[in-house]
Amino acid sequence: MAFAKPISGTETNARFSGGAYRRIELIQRFGIFAIFLLLCLIAAVSSPYFLTAENLLNVVRQVSVVGLTSLGMTFVILTAGIDLSVGSILALTTLAVAGLKPYGPVASLVGGLAVALVCGWLNGIITTRGRVQPFIVTLGMMTALVGVGLAYSGGEPVIGAPRALAWIGRGRLAGVPVQALLFIVMAVASAVVLRMTRYGRHVYAVGGNAEAARLSGVPVDRVRVVAYCLSGLFAGLGGLVMATQLNIGEANLGKGLELDAIAAVVVGGTSLSGGVGSIGGTIIGVLLIGILNNLLNLLNIPAYTQLIVKGAIIVGAVLIHAQLSRSKGR
Repeated sequence: MAFAKPISGTETNARFSGGAYRRIELIQRFGIFAIFLLLCLIAAVSSPYFLTAENLLNVVRQVSVVGLTSLGMTFVILTAGIDLSVGSILALTTLAVAGLKPYGPVASLVGGLAVALVCGWLNGIITTRGRVQPFIVTLGMMTALVGVGLAYSGGEPVIGAPRALAWIGRGRLAGVPVQALLFIVMAVASAVVLRMTRYGRHVYAVGGNAEAARLSGVPVDRVRVVAYCLSGLFAGLGGLVMATQLNIGEANLGKGLELDAIAAVVVGGTSLSGGVGSIGGTIIGVLLIGILNNLLNLLNIPAYTQLIVKGAIIVGAVLIHAQLSRSKGR
């Protein structure tokens, strides 16, 4: 008669550890989506206007600029960097788009995005070749670009964006705002780049362990420079949307945008230490914050209370992610 082999304490602990690890993985992967669905349910119950088509389209339209900026921020944070200058890049782009109006819509479009791309490139070059912390580099760039914008405009808004580009910020296609469609297209493109290209694999490798990636032949500095270029370019797309939507360029137009973008990326599950995260998580983070703002507005919650709530959510998301990471390590 055969007897079952006794299970040792080590095997039992291994099974329990494996089960706990899988549970943590599931929480990290699907937890933010569950919170998003819960928030949608609360919003639907709290306000009869939330689920109306017009309100939902308004939410998507409102988050498009932050969403575009957050896509670029995701690339940077995945490489264990940070970009505090995206708001200033966006504002400078609006000034370039409005200022180049006399030269035609093509000049405004190309010139505005070129300005944003150069700013991102400078962030990357100074960070990598100067071996300076990205927090300091982008903080300095943020301040400098505001000064450049104020000097260029004389401290006044520059009125007027090319009429031929107005459809980007104010147009609709099949009833959906064009700026929302732009965000969706860029999000899909970003997800494809991160998940299906060599560059995307290099981004995760650099964020996970830059030295190991370098020893494996990954061009670490080039990967980081491209990440900052993408961050600048996406901020420029956000600036293009704002310039054509508001019909102005202004040096302080992107004030605070960098915090919203970082919040969306972090809430979406991307680790500030790099190497962990996804575009899908960032999209959920953007929509979650957008729906939260929309709900608080529908409920007539004061603006200062909204800031407290958003700040608490950001800190809570970071704490939860840190705790899960420590638990996974154990």
